[in-house]
Amino acid sequence: MSTLQAVRAAIAALLSALLALWLMAGGAFAAIDHVVITGGALVPAGQTAGDVIVVNGGVRIDGRATGDVVSVSGPIRVAGRVDGDVIAVSGRAFLAPSARVGGDLRYGDERPVIAPGARVAGQVSKEDWADAGSGWGWVSALAWWLAVSVSTLIVGALLVWLAPGALYAAERAVREHLGATIGWGVAIAIGAPLLAVLALVTLVGIPFGIALLLAAIPVLAVAYATGAWITGRRILRSQSTSPWAALLAGWGILRLLALIPVAGGLAGLAATVLGLGALTVALWRARRPGATPARPDAPAAGRPAPAG
Repeated sequence: MSTLQAVRAAIAALLSALLALWLMAGGAFAAIDHVVITGGALVPAGQTAGDVIVVNGGVRIDGRATGDVVSVSGPIRVAGRVDGDVIAVSGRAFLAPSARVGGDLRYGDERPVIAPGARVAGQVSKEDWADAGSGWGWVSALAWWLAVSVSTLIVGALLVWLAPGALYAAERAVREHLGATIGWGVAIAIGAPLLAVLALVTLVGIPFGIALLLAAIPVLAVAYATGAWITGRRILRSQSTSPWAALLAGWGILRLLALIPVAGGLAGLAATVLGLGALTVALWRARRPGATPARPDAPAAGRPAPAG
């Protein structure tokens, strides 16, 4: 199997894995009856729900919840039956005399109010959510690093596969117009978010501001991947002219540096700014009449050219 075929197979495997994870996550959430990001949730008397999870808002259970009832920020009022646990992270739980909880009653800030006659089959306990969150901080950081690594690798592979000419043009822009490349990269990195915020302030500019902010994520991913590829090309110039090797070398170095606090963030920012500026200069040069398309550098003297 050739290098190109191997890389294409790897990309297909990564996409398949991401799709499988997405489908699994969708199947898991399908078992939850009520999931509310902001607002509230109500299970009226005589009705039954499964799990009830609210991020920002109150929960009222007058009927029956066969699963857990969770409110991250907001009160929980139970007058019916909860077969699972009742968890109030930041807010108070109120149990009416008719309330029945089959599991535990767990709270974070305010002690629950339990009316006479209400019954909790499990324990009523106070949880230190802050300590729990800090204990899992490294797990979330590692998950974020892995997500960014996989996504930027896929973006870079798609650029090498579908738009190699744009990458070579960006590299040429860095080589021939380094000052303009850095200047444009810094200007766009600062000016685009500022322009989006200013647009959001005005009623007419809100759609433009929202569109600009939404477009920032894919644009930054492409710029980061471009910066990584250019970095790899500079490092492997005398060893290999393969665009795939350049991508893997530059991406690998940046992702390893990303594990180092502060330094990794600065390296990623520098690569993104470099990619933004290089692509901007390359696009500007391409629109000029008589512009020649960028091509890979010729092999060094004494080294045979690759077979066509």
